[in-house]
Amino acid sequence: MRVAIVQSCYIPWKGYFDLIAAVDTFVLYDDAQFTRRDWRNRNKIKTPRGTEWLTIPVQVAGRYLQPVREVMIDEGQWADLHWRTLVHHYRRAAAFSDYGERLEALYRSATSRRLSEINAHFLRGILDLLGISTPLRWSSEFSLSGDRTGKLAEICRHLGATTYISGPAAHAYLDERQFTEAGIAVEWADYSDYPEYRQLYPPFDHHVTILDLLLNEGARAREFLKFNR
Repeated sequence: MRVAIVQSCYIPWKGYFDLIAAVDTFVLYDDAQFTRRDWRNRNKIKTPRGTEWLTIPVQVAGRYLQPVREVMIDEGQWADLHWRTLVHHYRRAAAFSDYGERLEALYRSATSRRLSEINAHFLRGILDLLGISTPLRWSSEFSLSGDRTGKLAEICRHLGATTYISGPAAHAYLDERQFTEAGIAVEWADYSDYPEYRQLYPPFDHHVTILDLLLNEGARAREFLKFNR
């Protein structure tokens, strides 16, 4: 049983989906503290002027210590605005006609006021487009204690994991000994050497939302993910 545990993000980049595809269960760690100006509620697209942020407006004033699962979205037409922005910049992309209608439906049905639920809504929709069937779970389903690493290891124990796959950023804090003591191997995701694909508005940039890959390559998108090679 291979498990990965990562905070939810707004339509993340292709590496996030590679990590989901590499495991048997993927846990959205929404007990973590919400971080401002981060990937929780925003991501990048390509435009003729370079990259541009799509940001979901959230209520954070006076709530800086709240976990991600408690973050609420401000009222407004953010979903309509994001979709119109995508249409404006990607309508000439090679696969826009293949995926545009389904992506528009995802935006039209993004009605929750809770950020975690919106992020999961888009994750499930895009996983379906990519043909990835890994189940998603929530960290809040589990009773957790201990330090940062201890909580991750405890989730893995609850799930019967034999291997925990971590993103490379966790090198800064992950205590692998706690996993070893629990009989769980640790592997590290490798996000290097991704191939380039047809992308509007050069120069090429890997670190944008996966929507960029889908709208430019369509059904061939999986060929540019490591899990498919």
